Amino acid sequence: MQRRDFMKKTALASAAIGFPTIVPASVFGKNAPSNRITIGQIGCGRIARDHDLPGTWRHEVAQLVAVSDVDSNRMADGKKLIENYYTKKNGKPYVDVKQYGDYRQLLLDREIDAVVISTPDHWHSQPAMEAALAGKHVYVQKPTSLTIKEGRQLVDVVNKTGIKLQLGTQQRSSEQFRIAAELVRNGRIGKLHTVKIGLPGDPSGPEAAPMPVPANLNFEMWLGSTPEVPYTEIGVHPQVGYDRPGWLRLENYGAGMITGWGQHHFDSAAWGMDTELTGPRYIEAVADFPRSGLWNVHGDFMVKAEYDNGIMMLTSGGYPNGIRYEGTDGWIWVSRGNYQASSSDPVAKDNNAKALDASDPKILQSVIGPEEIHLIKSTEHHGNWLGAIQGNNELLSPAEIGHRACSVCLVSHIAMKLGRKLEWDAAKEEFVNDKEANSHLSRTQRRPWGTDYVKA
Repeated sequence: MQRRDFMKKTALASAAIGFPTIVPASVFGKNAPSNRITIGQIGCGRIARDHDLPGTWRHEVAQLVAVSDVDSNRMADGKKLIENYYTKKNGKPYVDVKQYGDYRQLLLDREIDAVVISTPDHWHSQPAMEAALAGKHVYVQKPTSLTIKEGRQLVDVVNKTGIKLQLGTQQRSSEQFRIAAELVRNGRIGKLHTVKIGLPGDPSGPEAAPMPVPANLNFEMWLGSTPEVPYTEIGVHPQVGYDRPGWLRLENYGAGMITGWGQHHFDSAAWGMDTELTGPRYIEAVADFPRSGLWNVHGDFMVKAEYDNGIMMLTSGGYPNGIRYEGTDGWIWVSRGNYQASSSDPVAKDNNAKALDASDPKILQSVIGPEEIHLIKSTEHHGNWLGAIQGNNELLSPAEIGHRACSVCLVSHIAMKLGRKLEWDAAKEEFVNDKEANSHLSRTQRRPWGTDYVKA
């Protein structure tokens, strides 16, 4: 890829904006910075530390040079984590990682080629859009968006700018999910008619009184486009440690597990169902919601989705966590097995968990012929993104596919809230003759934050 003259630019930047003068041991040779993709990490919490940073820095082509977080303690921890990793790897002190309390300043840094966005769910679409408009490639955690409208706005900007955006639906880079989808797509279980997805709900929580905002947290910016509410620690993230944050269980910032893990499973299921660029025709759901306490996302639930190709998809916490494809000639089961993206994932590891199973072992032994459907192979999701930036491979989870998977999550949540059968027009991205349901396709955004106020 075309890059700058590293040494010249470094000298200029050092004089102009205080760019660091220490350079790592790999300045010269095949791993010289001129051959690398410089990356800024936006959001330095649990998923960044456990998954996105390790997933990025393991690739020689990537060089993490900056961090941003509205919590200055977490930002400093992220800086330290990156510097310690590279120092240990290179055997010499690593160049200082820059810190930006406001990610928009990071996006103005011309030395940064790409960003990884590991923020809370309500802070996915806006920074991704702004990064694309700034010419930065984007890896953004799922869910794609807080609403259907936000998701479409993001896709439109990505298409306009031509940057490479990868959704963090990393199950696509786990071999068993690709194998399962290929076998189903090539008819190894006959005609697919039913898909059963196991997905847990969230528990209710305690009441929580308002608390003083910690000095290290820019709570106003953390809230972003969502309504202004009093601060309480279990509604944001722990001030000590990196356990699972409480915002995941508040509808102001997401929809609970239906979007939290739902986009992973709905995305993987769509791969096998051949519905990646569409959605269900009819959807209905029932769900329990807490009647007290701070947390208010769904608990136990059941969603039934019917597709135009005749497939029925059932999703519930009553099924084992994973995906079961059922056809006229057998079934295939796929899950993460023992894998966890984060040590605080809400589902405990099972030492005996099967990542791939079938009604007949011969199904899994079947070889996909050269003239049959072959899906994109990837061994690591961040690596697939970096390779796509370099032009070496096709992007595995691009914006449109990510948006469609997220849309299934969001229309499922709307059906949970309304408690009746809905008809969804995936082409128009609206419910058919249902004003009430369509009112849930967007949310009022609190100025000046939100995708509606991004300047193209």
